[in-house]
Order: sequence, then C-alpha cells, then structure tokens
Amino acid sequence: MMFASLYTIMRRLMLAFGLCFLLPVAASALWWTTLDRPGGWRAADWGASGILPAAAALPDAAIHVMAARTGGFKGAVSVHSWMVWKSADATTWSRAEVVGWGHPVRRDAYAADARWYSNQPQIIGSVTGPKAAALIPAVEATVDAYPFNHLGSYVIWPGPNSNTFVAHILRENPGIGIALPPNAVGKDYIGPGLQARRDAGGSDLHLSAWGYLGLSIGPRRGIEVNVLGQTFGLDLAHPAIKLPAIGRIGT
Repeated sequence: MMFASLYTIMRRLMLAFGLCFLLPVAASALWWTTLDRPGGWRAADWGASGILPAAAALPDAAIHVMAARTGGFKGAVSVHSWMVWKSADATTWSRAEVVGWGHPVRRDAYAADARWYSNQPQIIGSVTGPKAAALIPAVEATVDAYPFNHLGSYVIWPGPNSNTFVAHILRENPGIGIALPPNAVGKDYIGPGLQARRDAGGSDLHLSAWGYLGLSIGPRRGIEVNVLGQTFGLDLAHPAIKLPAIGRIGT
C-alpha cells in the first residue's frame, strides 16, 4: 500500500514537471527553430534599437531593467538582461551588464537599448522621477561591489552570469520593485552550495541549491520554483503566470 501511494505521488510529480517545465521549454525551442538568426556574433546586429529616447530629451531621472533573447540556441530558453539609468538632466544613459569574457562587469559597452545578437530588447520595468534619483547612487554602488567580477567567475549555467548580476542588483535594491522574467536563466543563482537569502530590507526570501534548484517567495517575485535554471511561478500582486523558456503571461 505504501509503495502504491509513493508511486502515485511520483507519477503526479513527474506529470506536473512535464506540464510546468518540459512542455513550455519544448514549445519555445520549436518556436525558436522557425526564426531567422545570425550565424555568429560577427554577423549579429548590436546597434541601438530605438526603444529608448535620447537621454537629453528626458529631464527626469530614470532606471530601466532591460532584456533581450540571447544568441545561439540558448536564446530559445533564456534572455540576457542589463541595467540602464540616467540622473536628472543627464545627457547620456549609463548601462551596466555582465558578459562572459574578461572581467565580467561592463559599463557602456553597447548603446543603452542595443539589440543583443540581433534580438530586439524590451523594457522589463522602470522607475522614474525622484524615486529613481534616490535609488541611482545605491545602484551604482551595487554594480561596483558585485561579488562575481573577477576573471573566470562567469559561468553560463547555472550562474553567475548576466542574469545573476541584474538579479543581484534587484535584491540589493528592492525599492526598484522589479523582478526578472522567468526565462532569465541564472537569476536564481545566489552562491555555491545551499543558500538562503532575503532581499535587502527583508522582503522576498530566496532558497537555492547551487543554482540548480530553488524557491523564491515574496511580494516582488510572487511564488517561483526554479529547476535547472528554469522558473515556473505565479505573480499574485500583478496577476500573471511565469513559464519556463516562454516568459511571463499576464499583466
């Protein structure tokens, strides 16, 4: 009887895993094969996309979290994310992100709204006005103090990678109030081994096992289950379902 019950539980868990994780990943991978993509980074378009106005045209301070599908077949399951900001009356945007060569953290290596491997970026979320102005010094300090910025520290999967970097900034500055999309692979890496972290100020709770398995709960992230870098979750504050590889569906 006990073994029959255990078998039933395992079968239901495998069904849930297939529906919540494997099916969305397979659907996204199939969709990705239908798209035209550059053959390599040299052939890709890295130019400005035009989705951000010129900094000089905006008198107010602003912070944007941005993301675009990454290159190669990994673009089927993940985005690359970065931070963009400007102080009040600044005439240029500042951009910070992590890349996989040299010292990972790069400042202003590309246009603020540049395409990534020819993929159009999107604004994940924004803060503007006096609130952004108050947050920018802390954001810049967090960028400068990023703990995984030494040679060889970048790991494409499960992290620390580009999404680990942005997720770290958002955890350390919860006043930004933005969460990365579920297909930002690496966002749930918070360090080697078994880890438990709270956002600065004690809001969201994050549990992680080497970045391969994890759980996040709180007002910013909602409820997220991370398996092998992919996330399934629910946002209750801004109703939405979060699907692995596909992204956020809802408000």
